[in-house]
Amino acid sequence: VQLQASGGGLVQAGGSLRLSCAASGRSVSRYAMAWFRQAPGKEREFVAAISSSGGSTNYADSVKGRFTISRDNAKNTVSLQMNNLKPEDTAQYYCAADQRSSTSFTFWGQGTLVTVSS
Repeated sequence: VQLQASGGGLVQAGGSLRLSCAASGRSVSRYAMAWFRQAPGKEREFVAAISSSGGSTNYADSVKGRFTISRDNAKNTVSLQMNNLKPEDTAQYYCAADQRSSTSFTFWGQGTLVTVSS
């Protein structure tokens, strides 16, 4: 499975962005998927996850109420809608598939950069 993240960019605080992750190689419909992020000088951290059916989601406390994860198994994609962005959301965002543990996933995308200016 190859994962290609897109949609990052520069946005002012309070703005919105929508990240997308397109999977290729085979269907990811049976995998839980997630978004992680890594800010400069910091460790990678969990952002949001979604079950294989899309019926269950989980978010980091720092993004609850602002970010929404969703998936379209017919299109083999997962998305992250980010609203009310804050400068502390600035990071490289990665999508991941096939959860093994809370932070361990089999497949990872290359990342897309989100920069939020104050």
